[in-house]
Amino acid sequence: MTQTYDDAAGLDAADPLRDFRARFLLDADLVAYLDGNSLGRLPIATADRVDAFFRQEWGGRLIRGWEEAWVDLPVGVGDELGATLLGAAAGQTVIADSTSVNLYKLLHTATGVRPDRDEIVIDATNFPTDRYLVESVAAVKGLTVVWLEPDVVDNVTRDVLAAALGERTAVVVLSHVDYRSGTLLDLPALTACVHAAGAVVIWDLCHSAGVVPISLDAHQVDFAVGCTYKYVNAGPGAPAFLYVAERHLATATQPIAGWWSAADLFAMADTYEPSPTIRRMLSGTPSVPGVVAVQEGVRLIAEAGVEAIRTKSEALTSYALALLDAAGLEVVTPRDAVRRGSHVTVRHPDARQVTTRLVEHGVVPDFREPDLIRLGLSPLTTSYTEVAAGIAVLAACAGS
Repeated sequence: MTQTYDDAAGLDAADPLRDFRARFLLDADLVAYLDGNSLGRLPIATADRVDAFFRQEWGGRLIRGWEEAWVDLPVGVGDELGATLLGAAAGQTVIADSTSVNLYKLLHTATGVRPDRDEIVIDATNFPTDRYLVESVAAVKGLTVVWLEPDVVDNVTRDVLAAALGERTAVVVLSHVDYRSGTLLDLPALTACVHAAGAVVIWDLCHSAGVVPISLDAHQVDFAVGCTYKYVNAGPGAPAFLYVAERHLATATQPIAGWWSAADLFAMADTYEPSPTIRRMLSGTPSVPGVVAVQEGVRLIAEAGVEAIRTKSEALTSYALALLDAAGLEVVTPRDAVRRGSHVTVRHPDARQVTTRLVEHGVVPDFREPDLIRLGLSPLTTSYTEVAAGIAVLAACAGS
């Protein structure tokens, strides 16, 4: 049965995750916030926890806090995130730095796995940071970048990837969800394809972590990276995560060998010896408030359950597609729910102007060059009523 704007209230009433929305700071001045795939809303528990950290831990314990708890936070919270979001056993995930810095580290590490090979494969439509860093590391290491040219909706399929792989391929860099179209790549199949060619893979999970079930260990992924300010709701500029499969840890060599990656953190040794654990991927002193915010976001997701979040994500995006179709708007997102993440994208020749008008009318989406409007639907905070209200405004603005 075709869904309409009138169905929103009933869908909200039947939503098993509906009560989670009240656990976030909501924006009374907005008709619809449809940008949770860029910056998630603030969990009330995070505001309370960070306030307590500032007043009680930092303010009350001062430097004693390091020995009492903070030193172990990057790995401890990394283990929580890995278990809840990534399907990763303990000791392989750490919270550190930004996605860009972590990807830089992983590119150096991954190319060291196959030093006999001289090509890095990435799609030309990947997120700018990923492309820029691949080019940068390739230039420094004397490697060649092999560019994939996938369709915006179909994106990187097994056939597209296989055609670019060969005996020279060292590393493949892929984004699990395309940041423009919302296309969800087949992580198990593409990982197997890379391994069949004798190479290793780095997965960028920025647009899937926390909203799509991921099984890095089960699918033998080598390396992964991702941010925490989208669906993990850890706040603007929150520290990212990186994952190194246990089988690669002993030989993982990263380029920013700071004191936090040393075998003995406080030895202040004359010579550098890397930690034998995932700590070897750290560099400098971590942002403790940022890691604390990540922990609260992860715990909220664990309570809701990633599978339940994914179920609502598929339903929300399906509902949005039905309304967009009814409005006669062009969508560049896969129709099959299993092939998309948690945002849908509209193509419009005046996308920038339409986005401006949307914001003026209380609807916050995301614009991407040259003609795309992204609608990010974060299952824990986005209601069906919000989607209906936002798309009604979009239909009016796009037609004006």
